[in-house]
Amino acid sequence: MTKVKYRTSNWKQYNQALVNRGSITFWVDEKAIASWLCTQYSERRGRRFQYSDTAITTALMLKSIFKLTLRSSEGFLNSIFSLMKLPLRSPGYTCISKRAKTVNISIKMPIRGEIRHLAIDSTGLKVFGEGEWKMKKHGKEKRRVWRKLHLAVDANSQQIIAAEMSLSNVTDGEVLPQLLQQTQRKIREISGDGAYDTRRCYEAIAKKKASPLIPPRTGAAYWEHGHPRNRGVANQRIHGSNEHWKKVIGYHKRSLSETAMFRYKTLINSSLTLRDYNAQVGEVYAAIRAMNMLTKLGMPVTKAVS
Repeated sequence: MTKVKYRTSNWKQYNQALVNRGSITFWVDEKAIASWLCTQYSERRGRRFQYSDTAITTALMLKSIFKLTLRSSEGFLNSIFSLMKLPLRSPGYTCISKRAKTVNISIKMPIRGEIRHLAIDSTGLKVFGEGEWKMKKHGKEKRRVWRKLHLAVDANSQQIIAAEMSLSNVTDGEVLPQLLQQTQRKIREISGDGAYDTRRCYEAIAKKKASPLIPPRTGAAYWEHGHPRNRGVANQRIHGSNEHWKKVIGYHKRSLSETAMFRYKTLINSSLTLRDYNAQVGEVYAAIRAMNMLTKLGMPVTKAVS
């Protein structure tokens, strides 16, 4: 079989989108400047926050995109305001670290309508531990801590619709119902790998009135009569594997969730920098919001060529 080649049909627009990613005015726009200071009173006792959630979110996004430390993020923002001659200051690095635990970050973009295909997957983000070379050379150490990032990606727009972060001992099947609860949009198909082949996942997908595209595990047995999983089990017993079933139903679209994981680790980082778990959640959500903004800025449109 010859390898299929692809060609980008909107290279000029996508190339300009890549250039615009480095624009400071794209990240610190007029809307963020107008809502930089907090004007709302909280229900808690004491003085209200000086900086709004928008300011903390912007600082966390800049930290993720430009791979800065907390102190460098503070200096970076202060230099921007100084060059723009604005009477604003960046939140202190301690303020960013503390507010990351409670900041309300929305990853939803202003997109409505039906989701034709929702691809779900998970990956690991390192908190503590040696590098890959040291682990290969000397073996792994005991002090290795990971978090699991779960993403639900719209196969059409490549936007991240829902996200969850969990401990490393939480299974993928336990998180899928929580991912689906984060969106009220109608979903036609939901795909995942064999880790989501559980009754709990099928029940959550049935509540969304969507079609499950989950390959049954090797040697899987039939469930009750009429269950959508039985079709995959039958194909597996006839052909000896799930490959034929995957081609028939278009399971290859699930690879977009793996692409989203690769984009996250390439554009953001494969490890977490904050140490508190709640702060890590804020760090991840700010990075995902930044990724959705980059996706909205422009993505390549590829077509297969003979």
